[in-house]
Amino acid sequence: MPKKTRPEKNFESRAGTAAVWAGETEEGFKRATQTPVVHSVAYAYENLDEWTAVLAGEAEGHIYGRNSSPTVAVFEEKVRHLEAAESATSTATGMAAISNTFFALLSPGQRIVSQKDSYGGTSKLFLDFLPRFGVEVVMCDTTDFEEFEREIEKGCDLLYLETPTNPTLKVLDIARLSKAAKTKNAPVVVDNTMATPINQNPLTLGADLVIHSATKFLGGHSDAMGGIVCGRSDLVEQVFQFREINGASLGPMAAYLLIRGLKTLELRVQRQNASALALARFLQSQEGVDEVFYPGLETHPGHETAVSQMRGFGGVLSFSLQGGEQVVGAFLEKLRFAHLAAHLGGVETVVGPPKTTSHCETTAEERALLGIPENLVRYSVGIEDLEDLQEDLSAALDSL
Repeated sequence: MPKKTRPEKNFESRAGTAAVWAGETEEGFKRATQTPVVHSVAYAYENLDEWTAVLAGEAEGHIYGRNSSPTVAVFEEKVRHLEAAESATSTATGMAAISNTFFALLSPGQRIVSQKDSYGGTSKLFLDFLPRFGVEVVMCDTTDFEEFEREIEKGCDLLYLETPTNPTLKVLDIARLSKAAKTKNAPVVVDNTMATPINQNPLTLGADLVIHSATKFLGGHSDAMGGIVCGRSDLVEQVFQFREINGASLGPMAAYLLIRGLKTLELRVQRQNASALALARFLQSQEGVDEVFYPGLETHPGHETAVSQMRGFGGVLSFSLQGGEQVVGAFLEKLRFAHLAAHLGGVETVVGPPKTTSHCETTAEERALLGIPENLVRYSVGIEDLEDLQEDLSAALDSL
């Protein structure tokens, strides 16, 4: 009697379904409904021909845990589907994804064009590490797209964008800047951590690679670190080859936790989008708040661009407090429903100033250069009840 086969599942158009099912369509280990954590370092074969075929990529399988593993492969496949990418490869952390991409694709004498206020670790690569390896880095004013286009015209071997930015929530026009980069045959790399693939898909806007710190929204539970690069197969293969030798591999237990987190990604992000927008509007009306930074606000300078390329505006907002840097600590200490921690994207609200969170590696002078004020507070909205978060913010502001 022929074996019955169930209909093939299609994940290309529905993110919620893809987050749950993508990568897990094969019959599970002994019919388990959840992806097992495969801790094996090595994978054995019955004969040399079979082993060689897997090594050459002519047959499916795994050779060594530093290169790939069954659990990690499921995580990569989920994000590949969510970003509509040709290929994906994972890393031990988000910064490993960023740095491995740079060192895999750039060589001494080449030129990278990017923005001024990227995430602090990325800025450190731009300011300190890449120049030491002979790579020229041009950091444009983040929302001056004409300056980007001028610098790309002068020469560009890689365009790197982060949008929305961390922590000032500026928005870059991915389609416009990608078009400019194509005139120089420069690959376009976009850090999509703050938006998530629920809100934004840079590959559909002209980007060649998308990067995530999976530690943040993708995992969502603040208990696993990881990164991922997805996009054009030829570029992903270069990053994989570098990461394979560099050794910044994602472990199977972290991959399992990230898989578990991804299954609720759409639900979490939709709630965080709604709460963040409501809190941003609330903070605009509060005494003690100088300015609120959130692309969902109609007053945000990048709002129209955000509307054109995003489906939601994200779970992170930031705001500057009247009274300068000295009031930030007093404000934070009055919050009840927020961790004071260097993190974002979790189910719990997390809050802190850039000097101890996104840009703790940079000096006050470097933060000023990057356009980040010292009285700024970054607020990553969790999934708590909106009313509790609003009351918490109100009480903390009243205490000042």
